[in-house]
Order: sequence, then structure tokens, then C-alpha cells
Amino acid sequence: MYLGIDLGTSGVKLLLLGDAQTVVATADATVPQYRPQPTWSEQHPADWMAAVEAAVEQLRAQVPTAWAQVRGIGLSGHMHGAVVLGAQHQVLRPAILWNDGRASAECAALERAVPTSRHITGNLAMPGFTAPKLLWLRTHEPAVFDQIRTVLLPKDWLRLQLTGDAVSDMSDASGTLWLDVQARAWSPAMLQACGLDASHMPALAEGNAATGTLRSDVARRWGLSDGVVVAAGAGDNAASAVGVGARTAGQGFVSLGTSGVVFRVTDAFAPATESAVHAFAHALPQRWHHMSVMLSAASAFGWVTRLTGRGDESQLSDAVGTLAPSRQAQAPLFLPYLSGERTPHNNAAATGVFMGLRAEHDAVDLAYAVMEGVGFGLRDGLNAMRAAEAGQGGLVRGLAGTPTPLQVELAEARTQRATISRALALVGGGARSNPWAQLLASSLNTPLQRPQGAHAAAALGAARLTAMACGGDEAHWCQPLPADAIFDPQPAQQALLAERYARFVALYPALQSQF
Repeated sequence: MYLGIDLGTSGVKLLLLGDAQTVVATADATVPQYRPQPTWSEQHPADWMAAVEAAVEQLRAQVPTAWAQVRGIGLSGHMHGAVVLGAQHQVLRPAILWNDGRASAECAALERAVPTSRHITGNLAMPGFTAPKLLWLRTHEPAVFDQIRTVLLPKDWLRLQLTGDAVSDMSDASGTLWLDVQARAWSPAMLQACGLDASHMPALAEGNAATGTLRSDVARRWGLSDGVVVAAGAGDNAASAVGVGARTAGQGFVSLGTSGVVFRVTDAFAPATESAVHAFAHALPQRWHHMSVMLSAASAFGWVTRLTGRGDESQLSDAVGTLAPSRQAQAPLFLPYLSGERTPHNNAAATGVFMGLRAEHDAVDLAYAVMEGVGFGLRDGLNAMRAAEAGQGGLVRGLAGTPTPLQVELAEARTQRATISRALALVGGGARSNPWAQLLASSLNTPLQRPQGAHAAAALGAARLTAMACGGDEAHWCQPLPADAIFDPQPAQQALLAERYARFVALYPALQSQF
């Protein structure tokens, strides 16, 4: 048996995988999130471990015999978070998370300090990344900064509790802005610009490598034998890619989690920073990936469900599925920037907007607008990736830094021929919604294949990585999952969306000065 632990923003998911690649059991536990000030987002690392312990107890109770046969543990987690530790590995302050927007000024300072940073890291400096957070601490919390001896990413802090070792993997480390992503090694220049050096960093390993064994006291507490291998694991998106079998160039997925992601594997390091596309190391050796990220996706639908007092997301989703096309055409437009945005705007100050509200609109109209707006945000990201991968160097930008509707249309026409025809997998909690999945397929002009167990892809990927770390073959353990459903683009739906997308794209530059 192999255990995958996925540390998500809202909770932890544990998945037990058998030798026959069957999911034996899963368990979940929630983790509270704190927003002490506007744009801030923090969590207490102790809450992560408490959630893991609670989920472990659930699995032990569900499948005691299978649980006792665990040979390896793989880790996945939300990326970019800054866990700062003192000389005794004590946590010095709450972890600053990926969706925290306080470090915008530090991003500009970092790029001035290292003019080649985009080439080294493959990414724009964005507030969500780890390095700007440490610059913010150095300026605003110098007493804390002076005590820092180690900086870990969230899942790697869990590893420290489980093994006593400070180690990270290449995919998660790519999201710090301290990794030379092509060389797959820490960058002295990027560390020095933040007042750090290699001694502050964990060791690095490929995602499918063993990084130690479970501490004896933890093994006894959990009812496991000694010698349980702990794999390096991956950041949540690279882990999801392994979970759905995306291991060769062109394979990938769309994720509707707390954030929204379009992910495609590449066989070379290919930065595309002009349009805020991420270029990261994959969790598998000698591969990289492109990724577009929006900061609010399924979380936006949860927000509108609470806002309208509907209470049940699945019922509201079903109601959207019954909305007539004529009603969809009259729905308000929604800019889904509830936590700022990354691809393609890189603007932590951007906000959510409903445009075109009328007295006749109700909760279902707003829910449709949110689904559509998230889909359009993902379409922005996929367009940027397609243009970059087609050698266009990203979408041609308008004066406001955003493509105009005409530029989008031309870019889509140029890249349509280069669009990979294979389906992308659809994962994340929002993937459970059939109406949303269909809307996305039409919006992205890409067939979407929802794998069985799509909501647990990251935990499954973590379990698969530890199976490889225990000697398993990559090709065997990284196979695509059987499809639960396939959603093809629908021409009538695409025609309706085309006009609304042109208006959507025009909204951001029109409102940018008001954010």
C-alpha cells in the first residue's frame, strides 16, 4: 500500500493506493485559513499536522488491514507558501500562503536586483511566490527575519515532522523564485537578493525519489512498521499531472480547485514570461511544464453560493445546467479576480466584478456568470500558453498590458492550427459539475476528459510518486486514468460564448485604473 498526502488550502486529503493501482480508501480533514488584513492569507502549520493526524485516524478505522501494509508515503501540497523556521526548527510566524497579495512592491525590487531573474526562474516575480514574501518579512518584520534559519514550503514542513529531514522536490521548488529551473538547482543570485543563501534551503530531489523514512515515533503512533519510505513528492499541480498520467510533452489537465490551472507537460525548459505563463520543473526527471494560474476558481463558485444564500453548491450547479441559452446570453459578466490574478494580468490588486446586473437577475444568473467568468479566465491562460508554445512569444499586448478582443481573435486564429487535439484531463473539486465541465470544453475549444476520482488527483499523484520511489516503474505507475465522462465543445454554445468573451476581455483594461 502507498499513502498519498495532499495538503490543500482548505483541507488535507489522504489516499491509500494498492499495488493493483486501485484506490482502497480516502479521508479528508479541514484546515482553517486566516485573513488578518485585506490581501493577506495565512495558516498555522500546526493545523496542517493536526489535519493529517485526524485523516490518518479515519483511514486506520476504515481499512485497518490495508493501512498496516503501507510501504511508502508521498507528499503533495499547495505551492509558494513561506514557512520560516528558527535554529531549533521552531515556526517563527504563521505561514504566508500562495494567495497572499501583500508583496507586490517586493516583486519589482527583486526583478531590479536580479535583471536576469525571469531567465533563471522561468517566471515573472509575483506576490504569490515565496521569494517576495521573504523580502516583505525582511522589511516589515525584521526581528522575525533575523531569526530565520530555514525556509520550507508547506508540504515540506510536513515532511520535516514525518522524517526529520528538510527536503523539497523540483516542481514545488520551482514556485519559490529561488530555483534555477533549467539547472534544477538553487540559484545563488536569487537567494542573495533576498538576504539568504543555500544554507537556508532544503536539499533538492526529483519527485519520484526517496527522501528518507518515517520517524519511528510517528510510525508507532500511526500503527505502521519501521522503514516506511517518504518520497519527495510534488507541488499540487505537478502531483495532479502524475495522478492523471500526464508525463509526456503535450499531455496535461485543467484544474478547478480553489485556484484554476491549465497545465501542459514540456520536454524542455521554455520560459513564456511575456504573458505571465509559468515555466516549472515537472515532478518527473528531465521534464518541465507550462502552467497558467488564476487565483479564484472553484472557490469563486463557493463564494457565490454563500453570497446568494443557496447553501448547496451541487444544487446551484444543477440549476445552472437548466438555464436556457437565451437567459445565459443576458446574464451579467463576471471578472473572477476575487484574490487578484496571475495569468495573464499579474495584478494582485485586481478584484471581482459583476458587470451588467439587472433587477431581473437571480442567484442562478449570478452562478452562471461565475462559472463562465472562471472559464474565460482559464481561456485567457490557455490562449497565452498556446501562443507561447506556437512560438508567438505570448499574446500581443495592448497599451494596458491586456489583449484586446481583436488581438485575442487573431491570436486564437494563429494558434488554432497548433492546438493539441488530444483531450485535457479535468480535475479538482469543481470538476464534479457537469454543466461547468461542458461550459469549459466549449469555452476552451478543447475536449475535456474527467478521470475517475478526478477530485483526488493530487493525492493519487503523491501515492504514485512514492510507489516509484519504492522501486516501481514510471510507465507502469503513471498511466492515464479511465474516463468518468468526456465533454466535447458544442458549436452552438461556442457561438454564444464568443460574443460574451469579447466583452469579458474588454472589461479588464477598461476597469484596471479603478482597482
